[in-house]
Amino acid sequence: MTLATTGTALLVLEDGRVFHGAPYGAEGETFGEMVFSTGMTGYQETLTDPSYHRQIVAMTAPHIGNTGVNDEDPESSRIWVAGYVVREPARVASNWRSRRTLDDELRRQGVVGIAMPGTRALTRHLRERGAMRAGVFTAPTAPVEELVDRVRTSPSMAGADLARQVSTAEPYVVPAHGEKRFTVAAVDLGIKAMTPYRMAERGCEVHVLPASATAADILALDPDGVFLSNGPGDPSAADYAVEALTGVMDAGRPVFGICFGNQILGRALGLGTYKLRYGHRGVNQPVQDRRTGKVDISAHNHGFAVQAPADGPFDTPYGRAEVSHVNLNDGCVEGLRLLDYPAFSVQYHPEAAAGPHDAAGLFDEFCALMARPGTKEDGTRV
Repeated sequence: MTLATTGTALLVLEDGRVFHGAPYGAEGETFGEMVFSTGMTGYQETLTDPSYHRQIVAMTAPHIGNTGVNDEDPESSRIWVAGYVVREPARVASNWRSRRTLDDELRRQGVVGIAMPGTRALTRHLRERGAMRAGVFTAPTAPVEELVDRVRTSPSMAGADLARQVSTAEPYVVPAHGEKRFTVAAVDLGIKAMTPYRMAERGCEVHVLPASATAADILALDPDGVFLSNGPGDPSAADYAVEALTGVMDAGRPVFGICFGNQILGRALGLGTYKLRYGHRGVNQPVQDRRTGKVDISAHNHGFAVQAPADGPFDTPYGRAEVSHVNLNDGCVEGLRLLDYPAFSVQYHPEAAAGPHDAAGLFDEFCALMARPGTKEDGTRV
């Protein structure tokens, strides 16, 4: 047996690989899916993104915490990551908006982390072996073999229904900035604060609803459009969201989905989803619009993708659809567009706090979709 060294923090992967470092943030132990984020900025937005629920996030940028933590940039009311892995924490936090250090904030919210020199080796390992379960232990006393066994018995991300765990418990409204143009029903599957803000900037009054909202709940608002947010977990476990979206589309309402919402739209169209080897997380993913050839650098946070025919339009219960965007790194589906119904989705984050903003125009496309309703034969709007 190999005994863990008391006072030395350990990152233990389910395949038996172990990394040594120093405790960072709260002390204790934590378990989750081990993933990495390639973002060079925006660590505060990453930490507070609900899509990272039950994941241990390793940052590939070497210095983390330089600008401290402020009260303006969080994407939700709390930190959602299960654990945090950094290479070199900032010794001094320096920014005019900073209110406290990142280390202090992690401690305050009980987030267990580790600072270690092997983040590059960890990232390469995950790229070769795939995302896997892991545990962080800041003061381990048990044998490493026992820690590995504990990691292997922790919950898997495959099959996990997490959207309802991070969603708002009660509906709330984000008022339009200036004159109201549209009413949007936004289903919170793990929504980030910047998303309804971007729609409000465009004159949308956004009614944010819990993940469990039914089609009847959504349609009771008589919305001009329905938005499906990002969120954590396996889309194959979110039948309730698919059922609600199907009811919305049967009623002919315009639909826009991002990230998890893209996967839910895919399922409503009869498509399957699958788990990516290590996912896309960061603010530097190249995505191409297949219609125009334009490439956007985009923000991502997902571990699952949609399976769809990429060689041309395909039939769905709502008419023809096509793959609208692809990832230039691995070719996976990054967007869907219906050709006979007002609905589209993308796998990335056009609200993009903390950037980039190449894809912000997608919110304008949603507004344009809501501004030109047609009529189905039964009289409902399309």
